Amino acid sequence: MLEQLLIFTRGGLILWELGNALKGSPIDALIRSCLLEERSADAAFHFDAPGGGAAYTLKWAFDNDLGLVFVAVYQRILHLLYVDDLLAAARREFSQIYDPKRTSYGDFDEIFRQLQKEAEARAEEMRKSKQAGRVPVAPSKKQAPGGAARGSGKQRSSGGGGNGGGSGKDECDGDSGKGRWLANGSSNGQENGINENSRAPNTVVKGKENGAPEIGAFDVNKLQKLRSKGGKKTHTGGGGTKVAKAEPTKTVKKNRVWDDSPSESRLDYTDPANERGEGHAEVVAADQGESMMDKEEVVSSDSELEEDEELENEKPGIKKKGWFSSMLQSISGNAVLEKSDLEPALKALKDRLMTKNVAEEIAEKLCESVAASLEGKKLGSFTRVSSTVQTAMEEALLRILTPKRSIDILRDVHAAKDQGRPYVVVFVGVNGVGKSTNLAKVAYWLLQHNINVMLAACDTFRSGAVEQLRTHARRLQIPIFEKGYEKDPAIVAKEAIQEAKRNNSDVVLVDTAGRMQDNEPLMRALSKLINLNNPDLVLFVGEALVGNDAVDQLTKFNQRLADLSTVPNARLIDGILLTKFDTIDDKVGAALSMVYVSGAPVMFVGCGQSYTDLKKLNVKSIVKTLLK
Repeated sequence: MLEQLLIFTRGGLILWELGNALKGSPIDALIRSCLLEERSADAAFHFDAPGGGAAYTLKWAFDNDLGLVFVAVYQRILHLLYVDDLLAAARREFSQIYDPKRTSYGDFDEIFRQLQKEAEARAEEMRKSKQAGRVPVAPSKKQAPGGAARGSGKQRSSGGGGNGGGSGKDECDGDSGKGRWLANGSSNGQENGINENSRAPNTVVKGKENGAPEIGAFDVNKLQKLRSKGGKKTHTGGGGTKVAKAEPTKTVKKNRVWDDSPSESRLDYTDPANERGEGHAEVVAADQGESMMDKEEVVSSDSELEEDEELENEKPGIKKKGWFSSMLQSISGNAVLEKSDLEPALKALKDRLMTKNVAEEIAEKLCESVAASLEGKKLGSFTRVSSTVQTAMEEALLRILTPKRSIDILRDVHAAKDQGRPYVVVFVGVNGVGKSTNLAKVAYWLLQHNINVMLAACDTFRSGAVEQLRTHARRLQIPIFEKGYEKDPAIVAKEAIQEAKRNNSDVVLVDTAGRMQDNEPLMRALSKLINLNNPDLVLFVGEALVGNDAVDQLTKFNQRLADLSTVPNARLIDGILLTKFDTIDDKVGAALSMVYVSGAPVMFVGCGQSYTDLKKLNVKSIVKTLLK
């Protein structure tokens, strides 16, 4: 049974609704999490009411010409098949009586009830016709001849033995059939020396006893013979006299000088006298000037982008319509956009996004969402389809990359300070992305705003991690809390926060071990650290170099944090820190992929190796680069 059907404008004005009261706010969640995030091309949206009260499925349809949204809500367990048909019929009928000046449509109640009855009747007839036309096929026990010796040796069932494009079920059955004709019951031919392309499936070769050795296999007997021969030569050669060779003197490699005036500055700031780094060597505080976080980046005008568009549109291409007809349509402005009209421009946009390192799945979803927002819309006068699609994509990218909440960390730090507690930031991510280095950059930026910072060395897994963070702390002249290696990082972080309260530190920056998203023990330890200490900000540190892997990393990080959480409201990733941004030129698509997958904003961008090389993400510049 349909719970509710709602019709509202894109501005948020509800025109008509019919149905029961819903638990929670599924419509608000749909707008916030799907429509505004350019996921309108999805088939459905699932909503779970807080407290486990109800589970809803929402489907929607657009009337882009009138700017209307039609949303149907029903219980997820029902699996109603007529909802799409009902939404299309409701859109068709409501568009005929729609008037922008009207705000009440009570006369649509009876029309909708009739449409619902017709849709339910059609769905019931379709269900009965499918049941009547379904003929059960009894599986044959007889094997098709030659099925096991074809191709890679996979055996098909008798119903699909001659079909090369069998389903996944057929292939699975073929694998099990292949395991039946093996004498030892193994389904892996390589482990037992079996060639899958063999024409004699009844022969079984175990190891190398009855067959030729594998190509490229290592022979231990040959190695022992060579060693014995080499040992005899070394003992007999030289006539029993040993000539002592003079050891060559080791030359110390000098530092390379890149210009005529050699620099006398010391690059090694470690102190070998004390293993805890508490030696008496004098270290000069790192003062490299103002951080790039406090500098405004100037974005050039859009004239270059417009010129590029003109040049691309002037390139010769396939003309589907005549010159006179296209000119007449552009003047009249009555051309209604159809999906076939949008496909060429969207395909070019998808290819352009993928060349900018946007994940293929994300680029495809974005193009589908833009197509859904433009289909059925009328073109204005003197307006081309390509420019309309370009403008819609630009608006979509700006909407995605613009943060949905405040990312002013300085304000949040002062708010936590007024509450008498430190502001805790946890840095997480995969191996080798630069967590410790960019943590030091964030610490340097906070120090410039007169904020007391303390570092917590919770990477107790990687060798040298504590020493690396200790070096940064000594250079920045800030305290560091450490317990060494092979300790529980959650307990270390908890004690570090307690120490920060005693020392009146304003911010605690927690460094964690790098871990792959599939590493179960380390992901469990990270979830424990976050659940135990409840940090104010969980920053995911990711490389700007990755493409499709960014989707996998963020999705699995959030999924594992949600699955391993011990509290009802699991803490997920709150923000993103993009590193190595200075090495990618115009391949800035990783920022879009990460934000689209997680919904978390990009809060910092690392663009160099010094402490000042940390800046904010310029959304307009990124969008311009993506569409250039």
